Amino acid sequence: MTTDVWLPFAAHDIPGLPEASEAGLTYRFWDGGQEFPADPADCAFYVVPYLQGPAVAVRPLPEMSSVRVVQTLSAGVDQMDAGLKCLRPGVRLCNARGVHEASTAELALALILASLRGFPRFFEGQRAQEWRTGFNPSLADKSVLIVGYGAIGSAIEDRLAPFECARVARVARSARASERGPVRPLAELPSLLPDADVVILSTPLTEDTRGLVDADFLARMKDGALLVNVARGPVVDTKALIAELESGRLTAALDVTDPEPLPAGHPLWQAPGALITPHVGGPTSAFLPRAHRLLAAQLTKFAAGRPVDNVVRTTAG
Repeated sequence: MTTDVWLPFAAHDIPGLPEASEAGLTYRFWDGGQEFPADPADCAFYVVPYLQGPAVAVRPLPEMSSVRVVQTLSAGVDQMDAGLKCLRPGVRLCNARGVHEASTAELALALILASLRGFPRFFEGQRAQEWRTGFNPSLADKSVLIVGYGAIGSAIEDRLAPFECARVARVARSARASERGPVRPLAELPSLLPDADVVILSTPLTEDTRGLVDADFLARMKDGALLVNVARGPVVDTKALIAELESGRLTAALDVTDPEPLPAGHPLWQAPGALITPHVGGPTSAFLPRAHRLLAAQLTKFAAGRPVDNVVRTTAG
C-alpha cells in the first residue's frame, strides 16, 4: 500500500504532524511547481496547493492511481470537479472546514460596513484631500438574509449579533433548525428577498447555485438593498448585476467575481455602487495555523486507519 503524502508546506513546519517513521508515511513537498516531487502513482494522501488555481489543483490527479484522500485547503471544492472523474472509486474529497470561517466572516462584515457607511467615497475624498461628510446607512436596524448557512454562514451571523440588526433570515439547501433560529429551504428564497436590506451569499458553488442570483433574483430584492458575495463568482449572473448597479437600484460588495480575476476594462470595475476586493476572504494571518492544525489532525487519523473529517464527496468511479 502506498504511503506518500503530498504537502504544500514543509512537513517540519506543521506542528503535531505524525512522525513519518512511526506513522509509516513519506512526506513529499509540492506547492504546485512544474516538477512533481515523486511518482504521483505512489501518493496516498494529496493536499491540494492553496490559491494556485484549478489547473494546478487537478494536474497530478490523472496519475494518482493509489490516492485515498484528497484534502483541499479551501472551503469550496468546485475547483476539483474536473479532476475527480479520473480517480478510482472510494477516494474521499475533504474540504477545509474550520480553517476559513473566521477570516471570511470578518471580510463579509467589513464589506457590509464599508459599503453601507460609504468608505469608497471617503477613500476618494482622502486622495483628493476633500472633507466628504454626510449621512450614510447603518447596519443597525437592517434586515439581513444569509444565503448559504453552513459553517461560514453561521460564523457570519455570529459576527452580526452585536450590530443590532432588526432580524436575520437564513437559507440553505434544505430546511432545518439552528441555534439562532430556523433555516429556510432554497425554495422559499423568492419570498424572503423583498424584505432584506442586506443579502449575503455564502453558499458553495454547485449546479443548484450556479447562476442562482439571476435577473429574477435581483429584481425581487428591495430598492436600495446591498448584495454581498463571499461565496463564488458564478453564483451571480454578472451581466444582470451590472444592469441593476447601473440603474442605481442596488449596491454590491463583492469578494468574488465572474470572471475571476476580473480583467482590466471589465464594466464591473466601474459599475456605480460596486465595492470589489480580490478574493481575499481566506488568505489572512489566521490561515496557516488553522491549516496546519487541520492537516495534523487529518493525517493523525489517516495514519491510524481512522475515518478522516470534512468528507464532502466520495468518488464513485
